Amino acid sequence: MRVVIAEDSVLLRMGVLRLLADEGIETAAAVENGDDLLGAVTEHQPDLAIVDVRMPPTFTDEGLRAALAAREAIPGLPVLVLSQYVEEQYAVELLAGGAGGVGYLLKERVADVAEFVDAVHRVAGGGTCIDQEVIAQLMARKRRNPVDALTPREREVLGLMAQGLSNVAIARGLVVSDGAVEKHIGNIFTKLGLEPTGEEHRRVRAVLAYLER
Repeated sequence: MRVVIAEDSVLLRMGVLRLLADEGIETAAAVENGDDLLGAVTEHQPDLAIVDVRMPPTFTDEGLRAALAAREAIPGLPVLVLSQYVEEQYAVELLAGGAGGVGYLLKERVADVAEFVDAVHRVAGGGTCIDQEVIAQLMARKRRNPVDALTPREREVLGLMAQGLSNVAIARGLVVSDGAVEKHIGNIFTKLGLEPTGEEHRRVRAVLAYLER
């Protein structure tokens, strides 16, 4: 197996390289930024890319964006992402394609050699390996969506708000009074934690929460 490593920390980059070498896995290239990663995978056509999420110059999502670009350039390229923390947005984006050959591990897992090597082989073989802590936080985020706390009627009202209907139009459509609609909307704002910063602004934020759900 041949891999490409993209990690800006010299110590971690060399540590992973040596760990893989001990397991008989060749490192075709070890780079420190997203641009070099894309060039390395194009040149070497590795069996796996091991990528840090945060790399120079801004240390935000360069690694992930480079990994996604690499998978576009080389369809099916297996990618194992390493991150210091659970980056929910990045984990979701990585998994959004639905294809195999993807992994997301916290860097602390590298200390568990057997677990890390197993993840390397699994992802390189087209499988998926997601850190249990990542799964737990993604599930927690799904559970804590405040829209789920709304009653069926409140969700119905919010759905009509998302369509751009006024309170009067909502009342007419649901065959209820204007006051009832206002009460439902007040409850929606409260449950979504929307402070009184302007009626129209709160309506927009409520609709965004509904759409994100």
